[in-house]
Amino acid sequence: MFDLFRSRAKAVRYLLGALLLLVAASMLTYLVPNYGGGQSGTGNVLAEVGDEQISVREVQLTLQNMQRGRSVSPEMMRVFVPQLVEQMVTERALVFQAKRLGYQVGEDDIAETIRQMVPQLFPEGKFAGNDVYNAMVTQQNMTVPEFERNIARQVYMQRIRNVALQGVVVSQAEIEQEYRRKNEKVAVDFVRVPREKYERDVQVSEQEMRDYYNRHRAEYQAPESRALQLLVFDQGQIQESLVVTDDDLRKAYASDRDRFRNQERVRVRHILLKTTGKAKEEDAKMRAQAEDLLKKIKGGADFAELAKKYSEDPGSGSKGGDLGWIVRQQTVKEFEQAAFSLEPKQLSGLIKTEYGYHIIQVLEKQQAGVRPFEEVKGEIAASFRQQRIVELTQSLSDKAYAALRNNSKNAAGIAAELKVPLVTIAKAGPGDPLPEIGVNPDFETAVAALRKGEFTTPLPVSATKMVIAVVTDVIPAHASTFEEVQAKVRLSLTVEKTEKLLEQKASELAAKVQSANGDLKAAAKAMGLDVKSAPPSTRAGSIEGLGSAESIPDLFSKPVGSVIGPVSVSGTRVVLKVTDHSMPDASQIGMSTAILRDEVKTRKVRVRNSLFEDGLREQLIREGKIKIYQDVMNRLVAGSRG
Repeated sequence: MFDLFRSRAKAVRYLLGALLLLVAASMLTYLVPNYGGGQSGTGNVLAEVGDEQISVREVQLTLQNMQRGRSVSPEMMRVFVPQLVEQMVTERALVFQAKRLGYQVGEDDIAETIRQMVPQLFPEGKFAGNDVYNAMVTQQNMTVPEFERNIARQVYMQRIRNVALQGVVVSQAEIEQEYRRKNEKVAVDFVRVPREKYERDVQVSEQEMRDYYNRHRAEYQAPESRALQLLVFDQGQIQESLVVTDDDLRKAYASDRDRFRNQERVRVRHILLKTTGKAKEEDAKMRAQAEDLLKKIKGGADFAELAKKYSEDPGSGSKGGDLGWIVRQQTVKEFEQAAFSLEPKQLSGLIKTEYGYHIIQVLEKQQAGVRPFEEVKGEIAASFRQQRIVELTQSLSDKAYAALRNNSKNAAGIAAELKVPLVTIAKAGPGDPLPEIGVNPDFETAVAALRKGEFTTPLPVSATKMVIAVVTDVIPAHASTFEEVQAKVRLSLTVEKTEKLLEQKASELAAKVQSANGDLKAAAKAMGLDVKSAPPSTRAGSIEGLGSAESIPDLFSKPVGSVIGPVSVSGTRVVLKVTDHSMPDASQIGMSTAILRDEVKTRKVRVRNSLFEDGLREQLIREGKIKIYQDVMNRLVAGSRG
């Protein structure tokens, strides 16, 4: 088959990356039931669907593509990997069923699918070239046959889904119901029972705290923690001691002279009077205006001011026509020829291009050649220093790691010898902010499995800092004393008492409303609370201060005058009164009919598709066509977490 992706151009690489992610993007939806538990796999086969196998390598490659540019914590991998395998099994099941029903997918189908998915690869209807395909697929750690099998799988899946989804019909009544649901509006008056008003009234005694602690003692377990020594490799500190000489910079300049090679270039400004998009008879008018401007400039008029006033180039007109530096083949042919033929400060005549009439002036001109050392010295120094800092940081951390492998008990001596900071941490537990690190889940994960005397590899903890952590002690999990968790107990008890008080005050407010025959304002006034009125809102709208209208229970099902609450909304208690409830006239649907039909159909399709896939999996499991090898899955999860 044709090869689609050979160019190394960045834009094309991104296109293929997007395409391959699209192929895998649906693989995150379903949780894996343990229907394969107990089955024993051989080698690297994770699952079988019919005669097709899902290998560990395939899952690993998919994970690599999906994780590119992102990180997934080891704990998440325990959930993430089975989800991915489950969806891959579902896709193979759909393909298996499609083939069993007699569907076939050929090379033409695959080619047409790729053409539809990435039309940019077929400029003017012509394929961009074979080499692009091979190179780009290789960059995704796939072979061309593997990629084409993925595309074929998508075609099979779509065809079998189309069969399952045939006959999805949306009635006019469903459309009208959806229209009313989306467009009915409710207006309310409401009273918030403000936390800040009552929170300050909550008092907590020491005895109450001790009683609370005793009731919840099991909740106050100090997790396992570790005493650590950190060897810190900070690029900022290394930079302070780094000395860079002129000799260093000249050597760097000599070794990379091509980096400082300039093309011939000119700095120009211009005035453009456009002819594009205008009637042909206006051409003469534009030319006459351009000639008049040229005459004024030659007569001493300010070029920049005229450009700001008359130039129709949106990119440069406001800057006095200044285009900056340009090189050959950067502009249209006529413009380039004029610009590179002029000397500095020289003015062109009228230049006609496909865009219109230009007046060009060259401000500066540079011939091709290597920029001199003095001109690029600052640029070299910046990059040289950064490179040396990175190299020194890596070198120091490598030396420290090697020394620790010889004697992990000598962290202090190693730090002193290498002249890097050593930070001692008496207790580092989950979620604790640590010196030099802060709260860093990746660091926590790295040290969580280490025993006393063990140490990490050099770990990046910021863009400019690495650490090596040595575990000097492991403190087992234990029940916390009251003194250790007194602050937490006070906070928990304060929150609990505040919640009870808010609930009490909200119930009191609701009772007063009821006794006042639904008069929300009178009840609120009696308790020193404020009533707010919210304008009519749809389900998708929000009520200022409360959030989503649809999240309030019964709001759209109660008649006008109804009192709702107290309900918990946005962390507080609220009592509401429905003041208006308007239903839209379904006869006004008009042009919205097609949109609403599509929305209802999409929802019904999603439900039917899910039911179909679940039913198909269960059927194939009963037939013995689907097998999951849980022991291989467990090994893959363990390896992925590592």
